[in-house]
Amino acid sequence: MRLFPPLAFIKRSRAVPQEPVPYKYSVPLKLKQGVSNKGGKISEVCCIHEMSVMFSCLKDNEFQQQLCHKEVESFQKCYTSFLTDKNQRSEREMKGLLTPGEKRMTSKQLNVLLKKYPNLE
Repeated sequence: MRLFPPLAFIKRSRAVPQEPVPYKYSVPLKLKQGVSNKGGKISEVCCIHEMSVMFSCLKDNEFQQQLCHKEVESFQKCYTSFLTDKNQRSEREMKGLLTPGEKRMTSKQLNVLLKKYPNLE
């Protein structure tokens, strides 16, 4: 006589423990006093769309810059705005100023926050 296979293993299964197993912490759950200065490099890629439009115009007009005046100006305008934003960002980073609503923070900014709100002992 054959038993239904799931019913055959009922007697062999382990009993479920009544109390949950306590977790043992190997390291205390608190932040360190600072963050290392590794990484955090920002990509230097900018104005890709404007550059591609400018190059397609130059290609169509046999690389005569006078015929693609608007495209060249829009690319230069985009690049100058990128440079000003980059300079402002680097000045803020050097001073350690916190920018509200910024998605990424530098290690200096994080260290300023950790000094402002230290861990409780």
